[in-house]
Amino acid sequence: MRAEVYTLGPAGGLQIQVSNFGARWLSCLVPLPDGSRREAILGHATLADHESEPGFFGAVVGRYANRIAGAAFMLDGREHRLIANEGANQLHGGPDGFDRRHWSVVDHGPLHLRLSLHSPHGDQGFPGDVDAEVEYRIDPVRSAVTLHFGARTSAPCPVSLTSHPYFNLDGGTAPVLGHRLHVAAGRMLPVRPDMIPTGELAAVDDTAFDLRQARRIGDGLGQGEQQRRGSGYDHCFVLDDAAARGELAAAELISTDERLSMRLFTDYPGLQVCSGNFVHQSRGRDGQLFERHAGIALEPQFFPDAPNHPVWREQGCVLRPGLPLQRWMRLEFDAR
Repeated sequence: MRAEVYTLGPAGGLQIQVSNFGARWLSCLVPLPDGSRREAILGHATLADHESEPGFFGAVVGRYANRIAGAAFMLDGREHRLIANEGANQLHGGPDGFDRRHWSVVDHGPLHLRLSLHSPHGDQGFPGDVDAEVEYRIDPVRSAVTLHFGARTSAPCPVSLTSHPYFNLDGGTAPVLGHRLHVAAGRMLPVRPDMIPTGELAAVDDTAFDLRQARRIGDGLGQGEQQRRGSGYDHCFVLDDAAARGELAAAELISTDERLSMRLFTDYPGLQVCSGNFVHQSRGRDGQLFERHAGIALEPQFFPDAPNHPVWREQGCVLRPGLPLQRWMRLEFDAR
């Protein structure tokens, strides 16, 4: 199947580009009051670069977003061995995850694109046939982008789909240390040295993870043992109940010059915050290597390694025949 690029949204207004390769979000142009438009996400020069560059820039990742310890899990009394791609663990569905696949176009209009992907039984070690879908939809009036994630399975299987763009609301590739970030979470998941959650839900009080009031990303970056393990923020926040129901914003990001802000809403229980700790290994649209921390990923999801934590599995990450995945995220932009 050939990789294609689809443009959604009106000329001169909020406009995004999406590819069927990895269901990737390639570009997000946001109009400013002076009539200009600002690029809000990091990307590469060409679609071919997205196919060859390391990282998950803009991709929909799965079957299971984030990490699964030991690339294995027990389900209904049976162990399932997965293909590892980050040491002994599996990250974002394995070395040939959904981000590396060519998705099929189901429906396409001026303001929406719906893509589907069939994942056969045994794919990357996961059980059951899974049919996944993602829909991108633009609301030019509200200046919003909504992604709907869906999946059905023929056998019990954990599934967590999310979108992985790196945001830089300054419109460039300089570090986002001056951006201010708010996350509606009083707790977070500490990680082991291999970035697998310890199983604890830790209060964020008096730590660099207390983002309940918007703070500069650079002020908390690199503080404490947890951030040394991740080379920055690369942790899952436990969203407060109202935020996990989509009633309140799960996160808000404000550009360094305060001319552009973005609010993220979702009905997932967790939000992975990754401060672009390794984006400097990839090249931008100008062909030059990104600076470290040039973007920040905000990834709504089920908790990482939830398949190995019975209590966390109750969030709904295990799909069964007749019980599909239906989750969403919405990004609302506000230009000042």
